Amino acid sequence: MLYRLVLRPLLYALPAETAHHLVMAGMRILSALPFGTRIVGLLLRWSDPVLAVEAFGRELSSPLGLAAGLDKDAQAFEAFGALGFGFVEVGTITAEPQPGNPRPRLFRLPKDRALVNRMGFNNRGARAAAERLSRAGSRRACLGINIGKTKLTPNELVIDDYAKSAELLAPYADYMVINVSSPNTPGLRDLQAVATLRPLLVRVRAVLDAARPADPRVPLLLKIAPDLADDDIDAIGDLALELSLDGLIATNTTIARTGLASDPREVEACGAGGLSGAPLKARSLAVLRRLRARVGTRVLLVAAGGIETGDDAWARICAGATLVQIYTSLIYGGPGLPSKIARELAMRARSEGFSRITEAIGSEAESLDPPPAS
Repeated sequence: MLYRLVLRPLLYALPAETAHHLVMAGMRILSALPFGTRIVGLLLRWSDPVLAVEAFGRELSSPLGLAAGLDKDAQAFEAFGALGFGFVEVGTITAEPQPGNPRPRLFRLPKDRALVNRMGFNNRGARAAAERLSRAGSRRACLGINIGKTKLTPNELVIDDYAKSAELLAPYADYMVINVSSPNTPGLRDLQAVATLRPLLVRVRAVLDAARPADPRVPLLLKIAPDLADDDIDAIGDLALELSLDGLIATNTTIARTGLASDPREVEACGAGGLSGAPLKARSLAVLRRLRARVGTRVLLVAAGGIETGDDAWARICAGATLVQIYTSLIYGGPGLPSKIARELAMRARSEGFSRITEAIGSEAESLDPPPAS
């Protein structure tokens, strides 16, 4: 209530990226204060044993996580975790530091509960993130690290670019995500072609194994775009099976602008970039369902895009997602949203007769026939 009536109007009076930096400054302060994250957890975090789920070789308190894009430099992930997330994904982090695209590059579409961004992987680089994480010591949050392509790296050198990030960050990752699906780095989405993607994934997997030979294996996931054709989604699913990939995240932002309630002039003024939030709901769910039909239970699926409520999260879990992520809805819903979604999920699981939410994973998909393999 406080966020909706007081804080959100104040933040919305500022340019979107300025508001983002203010929020991140506050979260960094909380992370640095003695007992700061514990206090946040006592005030906001809500948990229920029905939500416990096994993923990434550990038990998570909830299937709800924070998607990459908010904590780009791994500066406040413990504070975000204290809000009630079962896991937090940071990044996208690139091998070299880069400023990202020119401002303005982040826009709100309140009528659609959506954002348009063309941030361009602005971050301080993998080495700086690794140094920061090395000083963090023990941590409570399950940490995913999302890595992407340095903008100035030509595609013929892109495998080395990803490998450098993976090597630097492997010691600190509970799981790692290859991001080849942002629309804001020129040529990046071309890497989703299987012929290009296969050697990239093989190299990063080898780097992770070499960097942590004595530790538990670092799970490797791939994040894909919602704008892929169905045949390309199937091909990526087949590649994930071939390479024993640990997981797929469906989906990143979209370049589509169809079906929006916002004034077309307002949408046009936002310009190019990835659209996130409620408008992605239907397409992201469709991509998830197709992946589940293709890979079954052999690859862990993470759902992202348009998840705003417990019912949204429940639909993704029943469609085959083990985990779900939010980002844009947190901007609109505020810091109490993770606990609200968790409560709604737990209530829904019990009302449907499940003692643990893991029993519901893929319950919808099990009644559907998979498409024939091509």
